[in-house]
Amino acid sequence: MAKGEGAESGSAAGLLPTSILQAGERPVQVKEPKKKKQLSVCNKLCYAVGGAPYQVTGCALGFFLQIYLLDVAQVDPFSASIILFVGRAWDAITDPLVGFCISKSPWTRLGRLMPWIIFSTPLAIIAYFLIWFVPDFHQGQTLWYLLFYCLFETLVTCFHVPYSALTMFISTEQSERDSATAYRMTVEVLGTVLGTAIQGQIVGQADSPCIPDANASTVNRTQSSTSIKETQNAYLLAAGVIASIYVICAVILTLGVREQRESYETQQTKQMPFFRGLRLVMSHGPYIKLIAGFLFTSLAFMLVEGNFALFCTYTLGFRNEFQNLLLAIMFSATVTIPIWQWFLTRFGKKTAVYVGISSAVPFLILVALMESNLIVTYVVAVAAGISVAAAFLLPWSMLPDVIDDFHLKQPHIHGTEPIFFSFYVFFTKFASGVSLGISTLSLDFTGYQTRGCSQPARVKFTLKMLVTMAPIVLILIGLLLFKLYPINEEKRRQNKKALQALREEASSSGCSDTDSTELASIL
Repeated sequence: MAKGEGAESGSAAGLLPTSILQAGERPVQVKEPKKKKQLSVCNKLCYAVGGAPYQVTGCALGFFLQIYLLDVAQVDPFSASIILFVGRAWDAITDPLVGFCISKSPWTRLGRLMPWIIFSTPLAIIAYFLIWFVPDFHQGQTLWYLLFYCLFETLVTCFHVPYSALTMFISTEQSERDSATAYRMTVEVLGTVLGTAIQGQIVGQADSPCIPDANASTVNRTQSSTSIKETQNAYLLAAGVIASIYVICAVILTLGVREQRESYETQQTKQMPFFRGLRLVMSHGPYIKLIAGFLFTSLAFMLVEGNFALFCTYTLGFRNEFQNLLLAIMFSATVTIPIWQWFLTRFGKKTAVYVGISSAVPFLILVALMESNLIVTYVVAVAAGISVAAAFLLPWSMLPDVIDDFHLKQPHIHGTEPIFFSFYVFFTKFASGVSLGISTLSLDFTGYQTRGCSQPARVKFTLKMLVTMAPIVLILIGLLLFKLYPINEEKRRQNKKALQALREEASSSGCSDTDSTELASIL
């Protein structure tokens, strides 16, 4: 808690209007509020490291799975579109399901969220490794990848949903949560850099020649088969390295972070039914407006992510450079995360949304209009990373504000945090599944040639539209929806003071249950 913040909130009696105090009624004597314990830098770092596994694996899958299925596993485009769509759609469905299960989970010695993180980790790394394994049989390849992709997404959801909800339980202080979120976003973007570097550089070292045409000689095809085996082994090596990072980060998170229960939540005796909580969450206006805006902006960046490797390989002609371009984008994003954290603190979160996300539009237009030029492409990649950083940081920084606003309007409703986080992820993942499925299917309709040295003009044009014009339209729609989001900086400060008063009142031993109920109703 920042110095002097505790003095902004008084006792319960000081907050109550004088008309409520009946004649002769003696104001409740409240103990001095305890000084809030600040999170140490070590606590914040341990918490932040826990975000790396999701981003490292998600980055590898998001950037490389499509081209891996098409050109390495040699799955036909239609089947690849089914795998990508069903996998993402299933991933979206598992978020609210896991959120429901977490909301029913009891508090244990490790907390309510940590057991999910601990027990899902070993199974998740096995499933992740098998995604990048090419089985000897060809007949059931589609089922193989669909099964292990869905299994991994389920297990990583059991890690990420409780980890995301952990934001609300590492501290009761909004400023501490915002600071921890900035640490987390920095590490997560660094995780994407790490995922891009590991996957891209290891796979990029393998010789994976293309097939000039369908009538290539038998000798060329035999040499190609040998090179494909080397590429497959490179993907397995990258998967093993990333799985090791997953385990290390999970261990650091488990040992370095402890959940904190809200003092007024410990007084709650009645369990909130999940579907009632879901109705209340989905009827909360600021939440709906926030996820609607980020749904479109996230979808824009996911379209770029899913098709960027193919776009660089075939439309721009940088077959051996796309992994380095990805690295430039993510490195730039990592460096600018602290700058965006300062910006949103100085100018407000809504202003940061408008400036940060809209800054991608000019560079996407430049990519759409320019000819293939490697130097210009690197400049655009570095500049685009600035906008990617804002897209990473802002949703997770603004969701706690919405939850605080909900707690003020529903002060006796607790345990809904996993619902807020899981359904936000649900909508974005489901939309990304639809976008990836449609984009891959569109490549099939335009005549995509598996492992071809070049693609038809229609395929190149489709890839350019998927990476430039479609994201621009989605970003503009998202920014228009953000105009409806009601929580500005003034509203956020008011909510902070009111919540501080509620927490101090609930934690005071001299306050009766009746007084707490009356105070919460007034707030």
